[in-house]
Amino acid sequence: MTYREAIEELETILRALETDAVDVDDLTTRVERSAELIRLCRHKLRHAEASLDRVFDTLDEEEEAEDYADQEDDEDESDDEDEHDHLPGGPGRGW
Repeated sequence: MTYREAIEELETILRALETDAVDVDDLTTRVERSAELIRLCRHKLRHAEASLDRVFDTLDEEEEAEDYADQEDDEDESDDEDEHDHLPGGPGRGW
């Protein structure tokens, strides 16, 4: 059963209960069914939340790896620029 189907069935039960046309024996059955549906919906929501958390964690890890790689590239470029700084004529100048 999908989340949407469970919600729709809960709404149907609620409408029936609001009409006061439910006898006591049927009321117990409907309340028990509602509790099952609520448990199912909670489970599906928790599962969806955990799945989304995993996706976002993966994206964060990928972003951190990219940032680290970019940082290393920047350091390599700055090392190249400083390569001749110790030569006569000063930093960034030719020989």
